[in-house]
Amino acid sequence: MKKVALLGMMIAMMAVLALGCGKSPDSDGSLAASGDAKKEKLTIGIDDKFAPMGFRDDKNEIVGFDIDYARAAAEVMGYEAVFQPIDWKAKEAELGSGRIDLIWNGYTITDDRKEKVLFTKPYLKNSQVVVVAAKSSIVKLSELAGKEVGLQSLSSAADALDGNPVKAQIKKVTEFPDNVLALSDLKIGRVDAVVIDEIVARYHMSKDKGAFKLLEESLAPEEYGIGVKKGNEELLGKLQKALDELNKNGKAAEISTKWFGENKVLQ
Repeated sequence: MKKVALLGMMIAMMAVLALGCGKSPDSDGSLAASGDAKKEKLTIGIDDKFAPMGFRDDKNEIVGFDIDYARAAAEVMGYEAVFQPIDWKAKEAELGSGRIDLIWNGYTITDDRKEKVLFTKPYLKNSQVVVVAAKSSIVKLSELAGKEVGLQSLSSAADALDGNPVKAQIKKVTEFPDNVLALSDLKIGRVDAVVIDEIVARYHMSKDKGAFKLLEESLAPEEYGIGVKKGNEELLGKLQKALDELNKNGKAAEISTKWFGENKVLQ
């Protein structure tokens, strides 16, 4: 009987100690130390080969202007930013399914996309341009007639090219999963030109000096925004408020200067 009583006392003491360790279940069922402010995650869908907006550096870490900008906004909102590389062709489907909360990586605002997602106010200007090899004889858009042109699949580059009369004269349009592959094929001569975001083109030209040149004529001006799932006006409002705060306190300008050498963020 004494052994049974002693065992009961030990069990009771263990229970008290367990309660006193200061851990309680979070809303998601996991355990976190009492007093810890565990932040809700904000999952952001990106193209991780879209330098300088979002890409992997030499250490395979995801970096870029949009990455820093998103982290800063998430901090203002009280969230933890988590970056999820996605198939850019399926970006709206990823958002609609709830697997990501935002599309944020040089995401061009278009009328077609406005029907699928909610957009923040534009935060950066861009344009679609044509890049050719440095030694190419092509200097005008009209000279793309009879040539092979590459671009990223289901990107605004495709929309810009479709909207230009020269499209009907192009011999072949080759779609690539990302801009890095498109530029690689341009460099070795598999395509004659690549339609690409000017911001991205200038970044790659700065890293691979002497390899490419831009045509003076651009295809289409555009603006970047952040995509939010239709119906989630609450998140859109919180995000826009955070972006406005980053403009006001100078953080947006600081991030832009880090990546572009000047403040390009729209006020």
